[in-house]
Amino acid sequence: MRLSALPNSSWVHATDLYLIIAFHSQLPFKGRHHPMIRFLQKDNRVVKIIFIVIIAVAVVTMVITLVPGIFADEATSSDNYATVHSGGFLGRYFGTTTAITTPEVQQVAQRILQQKRYPDMMLPYIMPQAAQALIQREVLLQEANRLGLQVGDTDLRRAMQTGPFSQALFPGGQFIGEDRYADFVSNYFHTSIQDFEAQVKKEIEINRLEAMVTGGITVSPQDVRDAYREQGTKIKFDYAVISSEDLRKQINPTDAELQTFFKQNAARYKDAIPETRKIVYIALNQTDVPGSATPVTNQQVEQYYQSHQKDFQVPEEVKVRHILIKVAQGADAKTDAAAKQKAEDLLKQIKGGADFAALAKANSDDPGSKDQGGELGMIQRGVTVPAFETAAFGLQPGQISDLVKTQFGYHIIKVEEKQTAHQKPLEEVKAQILATLTRQQEGDQQAAYAQQLATEAGKTGLAKTAEAHHLQVVTTDYVQQSAVLPGLPDGAKLLTLAFAAKAGAAPQVSSTGEGFAVFQVEDTKAAHPPTFEEYKTHLVDDFREQQLPQLLARKTNELADKAHAENNLAQAAKELGATLKSSDLVGHTGQVPDIGDLSASAPDLFDLKVGQISKAINTGRNGIVAKIDEKQEPTAEETAKNFDATRESLLSERREQMFAVFVTALTDRYQKQGGIRMNKRAQTGLPQGLQS
Repeated sequence: MRLSALPNSSWVHATDLYLIIAFHSQLPFKGRHHPMIRFLQKDNRVVKIIFIVIIAVAVVTMVITLVPGIFADEATSSDNYATVHSGGFLGRYFGTTTAITTPEVQQVAQRILQQKRYPDMMLPYIMPQAAQALIQREVLLQEANRLGLQVGDTDLRRAMQTGPFSQALFPGGQFIGEDRYADFVSNYFHTSIQDFEAQVKKEIEINRLEAMVTGGITVSPQDVRDAYREQGTKIKFDYAVISSEDLRKQINPTDAELQTFFKQNAARYKDAIPETRKIVYIALNQTDVPGSATPVTNQQVEQYYQSHQKDFQVPEEVKVRHILIKVAQGADAKTDAAAKQKAEDLLKQIKGGADFAALAKANSDDPGSKDQGGELGMIQRGVTVPAFETAAFGLQPGQISDLVKTQFGYHIIKVEEKQTAHQKPLEEVKAQILATLTRQQEGDQQAAYAQQLATEAGKTGLAKTAEAHHLQVVTTDYVQQSAVLPGLPDGAKLLTLAFAAKAGAAPQVSSTGEGFAVFQVEDTKAAHPPTFEEYKTHLVDDFREQQLPQLLARKTNELADKAHAENNLAQAAKELGATLKSSDLVGHTGQVPDIGDLSASAPDLFDLKVGQISKAINTGRNGIVAKIDEKQEPTAEETAKNFDATRESLLSERREQMFAVFVTALTDRYQKQGGIRMNKRAQTGLPQGLQS
């Protein structure tokens, strides 16, 4: 679609099915027709209807039976992770069917890993979550299509002009042009315009469905006042703390108790002493290699430079400062207008000669750059949101933008430096390339020499090989796979290989970070259970860990009961040896020492009146009993001032809850009707317990 000239789209659905059914019968019926033939020959309307029904059933049966793949299980295609189609018999075979491919699931899972900063090893565990998200998205799209909520080109253009891409694609209300539009989509989303617009249409369609489902959600004025009172209430309290660390020291089991514990948990300790291995190795680096590496030639440097052009590209960058006047997502028009007015006032001051950095320090809502006068440093394309990027890269050094609206609020941007994209010349990077190639040649030379020693050691043994080449042979004690090997900068790879090798197997070669090693496994000891005496210290720790939760709960309940009975928290704390502390005046999300986040650990404290004592609170690490000393609720004036913002926040929260329930119920319905089919084969790589 061209945003500058939107043609009408037309979708043509054409399915031609030609079935030729020939009946030919020459069965002898002894001079008279078969009763079924006579029945079908009658010129009767009912007969014709029955005949049509029979033929229709035959056609459907033949289609289902003869059309290739119509009864095929989706699991037969290893590239499909799952398929989604309308529920029920007819939906399965004649409705729209969409495949969720394994590469799609992996891409989404990878994005989740990057956003959450999880290690790559978590990918198999994230895959089911990613698949569930894609399946639910497709179910929502099919439901939206069923309800006639499809999105046309005119709807897409309107969304582009008013949505999050408006500043980037329609600055000042004018379209940036097809070429710049294509560059924007390619640079920021790494896809084609066609795919980009298709995805945007799908998102709009899902948003329409969400609006339809949640449009009836309302909140009463009393709901809003109650919500603001809850979030705005602050309390100050005394609290008694029973420390789990102090209780741990009170758990001192006898040898008899430990022996019983050891026997009861025999399965837990059957491999408590891990496998160990005795390893013999010769370590070497470049100084041990006979001869010297062949010098790197200018021709090799030139070839490396030409084949690694991307490594020496310098991207376009700009050095910017900005001032952000924050606007919360979902804020009402009044709040948005107030933020915009503040930003416009600051822009006037800047254009009048005011110091940009000083105004940023005093007014910006960006905590990451505020103290540096709004400085963000050098930024590249694809790092910031589209509207910010378009404005920043469209300015020259010294220029200041007009107001730029993003999902974060209103920005004022100043560009201080600009660097165009360019290629570093060979002379600038020659020394870097020379060092790289030298290291490569030395590494190749070391690897070849290590392999030579391994071959020799296979015939004469490591000790004689080391002696013949004036090298040192090292024999370890029995070590675990996590051990640190003496004389090796990095022995992790060697240990991994050694724990996969058999004792007495031929010598192998392993890199060691700054060189290589030739090694051999001399002996192994399998994992085994410890004796009571050698593991007694661990048993004491484990016993305490098992007993501690029950003891903490019992002591905390005892403290709470005593405090309530005497109506005196301080006296109860003193009698039971608990530590008495006092909090500051804190709100629902406040952090209190030994308790943590009140909204998670002790939300019920806000329901108490002044002077009331709480029930036992168990944070896992500590036992807490509290007494409210002071309670401040928002005034009527504060509630009125924040009424609109609280109402929007509460509405948004309830809409999200409602839509989440709808999505779950809709997905369950599709699942029960056979509308979601998982490919068992595609999930075989998942950890056990994650396969459906």
